[in-house]
Amino acid sequence: MTTSHTGTTSVSIPTQTTYQARVADYWNAEENPVNLELGQIDDLYHHHYGIGEADRSVLEEQDPDLRRERVTGELHRLEHAQAEYLASHLGGLTPDDRVFDAGCGRGGGSVVAHLRYGCHSDGVTISAKQAGFANEQAVKRGIDAKVRYHHRNMLDTGLASGAYAASWNNESTMYVELDLLFAEHARLLRRGGRYVTITGCYNDSYGQASREVSLINAHYICDIHPRSAYFRAMARNRLVPVHVEDLTAATIPYWELRREAEHLVTGIEDTFLDAYRNGSFQYLLIAADRV
Repeated sequence: MTTSHTGTTSVSIPTQTTYQARVADYWNAEENPVNLELGQIDDLYHHHYGIGEADRSVLEEQDPDLRRERVTGELHRLEHAQAEYLASHLGGLTPDDRVFDAGCGRGGGSVVAHLRYGCHSDGVTISAKQAGFANEQAVKRGIDAKVRYHHRNMLDTGLASGAYAASWNNESTMYVELDLLFAEHARLLRRGGRYVTITGCYNDSYGQASREVSLINAHYICDIHPRSAYFRAMARNRLVPVHVEDLTAATIPYWELRREAEHLVTGIEDTFLDAYRNGSFQYLLIAADRV
């Protein structure tokens, strides 16, 4: 950790590269309605996309205010379904177990895991604003004794080695080098612990990263990895895949609905849909055991 001096106040910040500092600045300033309005429904803030069949009847609502409310609610339902699906692959956790949420955003994933298993959770984000927000939500829910969020670098967390029964990344692997990331997960997980990621990756069999993938990278200031890189980096870091699932078809209905949500569109929706449909981009779940 390093220290930044602002006036007379010293603030600890995670050790980070110039690129990571830019990412932190982005998320510290981010106030995107597609993240905030959905989370305000039930105080579960998910910084990822959705899966499952969408109820498109919400688009037929004639009252503008009610249509907005129903579309927002349906998108949130799909995002929550994705978080629950990831959590369901974390293994047979108990209330005494600890889990690690890498790149936790505003904290929704850790809450989902805790509510499902009763477990302890440590979430880590490079954004001080997100960590503070997530901790406030934990206090509000009365779960702050077991669910905590930290302003740290997920590549160098300082958390205890071998202390975690499960860990995950939910759409955050594209911001870091995979070998460094998986080395930290392998360090934190106990032997036999479960790692899960849901991520967008580019399809090696398509060739190099497509134009659409490049546009997504520019939009989110990220670097989407090829599919094969995940498995090579896992093999180098004692993580053995036990389940791999292509969720591309399952996420398309979310994007089709979001494209028609006038109050939530960000301009990247058609790019995602084109990339999924032309086969250059995939949405994968990978579950692996630490050996």
